[in-house]
Amino acid sequence: MRVVVVGCGYIGMPLGAELSRLGHEVIGLRRTSIAGAEMDSAGISPLKADITKLNELTRLPSDFDWVVNCVASSGGGADAYRAVYLQGNRNLIEWLRPNLPGKFIYTSSTSVYGQTDGSWLDEDSPTEPATETSKILVETENVLLNTAPHEGFPAVVLRVAGIYGPDRGHYFKQFKSGEARISGNGGRLINMIHRDDVVGAIIAALNKAGTGRVYNAVDDEPVTQHDFFQWLATSLGKPHPPILAQEEGDERKRGLKQKKVSNRRLKEELGYQFKYPTFREGYKAEVLRNK
Repeated sequence: MRVVVVGCGYIGMPLGAELSRLGHEVIGLRRTSIAGAEMDSAGISPLKADITKLNELTRLPSDFDWVVNCVASSGGGADAYRAVYLQGNRNLIEWLRPNLPGKFIYTSSTSVYGQTDGSWLDEDSPTEPATETSKILVETENVLLNTAPHEGFPAVVLRVAGIYGPDRGHYFKQFKSGEARISGNGGRLINMIHRDDVVGAIIAALNKAGTGRVYNAVDDEPVTQHDFFQWLATSLGKPHPPILAQEEGDERKRGLKQKKVSNRRLKEELGYQFKYPTFREGYKAEVLRNK
């Protein structure tokens, strides 16, 4: 297959390398020419364009079998999200419209779920987040999913949980630096997925997902903040992080995180088997490296 990976960063680079290893022709679309040597060594042919600028895209070839948009906003607030995710996907649709690909994968986020009661959520659960950035992600999903049935655009959405892996992991880095703190009773829930399983889930979706489908890309075990830090403390032989008094915690933020996201559809429909079913397997290498 001729594949274009939009956004060759933390996910896109290993994804492109794996697709190339599997024998596909891989093109990497980036906003800048940085990392050209890394792309070459991974078997990825570079293309340069800013997806927020339609005129840059329309100058490029658009004949691809598969398209994966895993671009990141690189931080920023609502304006950055609106430009990169919402307008960026609109521009990609317009660019690809003359030569529709066989499959278009977009990596969204489990932050589109706004539930605060700690319940289990699947892809049919309401998406009513409280933050403006997550509302933009919902709007972006709707643009793609509404285009799919009306125009035959082959969109598939992966809602990705908090990504960790080599050199990445927000809570792990906090723990290592001694900055980790446990809020209240430590019951705040964390939904995670290893980088390599994001790559695997994308490839499974490229091979098996039907147009218009949505999948949660998250591992098997949502874990409480307390249990995660307790495991790290025991594994690394370091002190448990201090506990903030209930009134010192950010109640609103903790509420936004109180959800357990199910991966059942990903496993049952696409047959995906996780390399790292829980954070314990996924963080094993990092723990050994830091002992």
